[in-house]
Amino acid sequence: MDVRTDHDLNDYLREKRAGFVGLGLMGGHMAANLLKVGWSITGWNRSAPALDDFVARGGERATGVDALRDEPAIVFMLPDLSYIEEAAAGLLASWSESPPRPGTAVVVMSSVSPAAVRDFGARVSDASHGNAVVVDAPVSGGTDGASVGSLAIMVGAEADEFQRLLPLFNAMGGTVRLLGPLGSGSLAKACNQLIVGTTTAALAEAAELAERSGMDVGALYEVLSGGLAGSRVLEFVGPRLAAKDYAPTGPAKFMHKDLSFVLESAEAVDASVPMATAGVELYAELKRQGLGDLDLAAVRQTISNLSNGTVATAAPSSSQDQLRNRKQ
Repeated sequence: MDVRTDHDLNDYLREKRAGFVGLGLMGGHMAANLLKVGWSITGWNRSAPALDDFVARGGERATGVDALRDEPAIVFMLPDLSYIEEAAAGLLASWSESPPRPGTAVVVMSSVSPAAVRDFGARVSDASHGNAVVVDAPVSGGTDGASVGSLAIMVGAEADEFQRLLPLFNAMGGTVRLLGPLGSGSLAKACNQLIVGTTTAALAEAAELAERSGMDVGALYEVLSGGLAGSRVLEFVGPRLAAKDYAPTGPAKFMHKDLSFVLESAEAVDASVPMATAGVELYAELKRQGLGDLDLAAVRQTISNLSNGTVATAAPSSSQDQLRNRKQ
């Protein structure tokens, strides 16, 4: 048996030990920031180059996700919950046969469905005989925020779990808040994406309208930034929109997924979300146009294509109605 099992679980968080699964555009920077402040991180990634880079930075290589079973906390930073469930299958099987220490934390830092992450939490609890808990802690700030450790981290957990994991979060983020129990962090991230996705779309519409009217988009954004239309979204996405620079800092297709979580959550509490509904339709069109792997700013190209009449679109329909139909 691993010698670490002879010690109290909290000792290893005080010793700053954790596992990390998913070392891509965001996760690689986040794990690197943990290493920089003295954490001992054992990582796993599906593709070898990212894992090799992580090891070169001082991380330890895991042979598989199940090899992380005795870490006090295991961070998952993968595209969606389905990827996490697939990656964690061997881990949960191992815990089913031999439970981990009480209080072991599975930290989901991806953008996932609030309802689905609560279900995942129940499955993890069952598989671990009640010894492991799921905490959702999605992030905002993009690759720039991940690189410099200034991410906003939205946490869904019990208060004691949050306090125990706070040093881990503080090593990766500049703003860390407990929003409520499991699922609350994911709902907060969905709200964040509602604002980011629809604001970016509005800026893209304004850019197309201005340019087609003979106006300089850069000048327009400059004057807008000095008024009520100024925002962090304009500050960070505006230059890419103006330059039509769609080199990915994160795939735009994920915005469609994230806004779908807004609709799912809104239906559960009978909230009307017309902006999110329109956003889901627009980002679905972005994916249909084959732009999903480009930067979020590519929504401007989507709008341009629609303006040119070069793309046939499906008849608009209520995405909330579609969600209800899928559940029936």
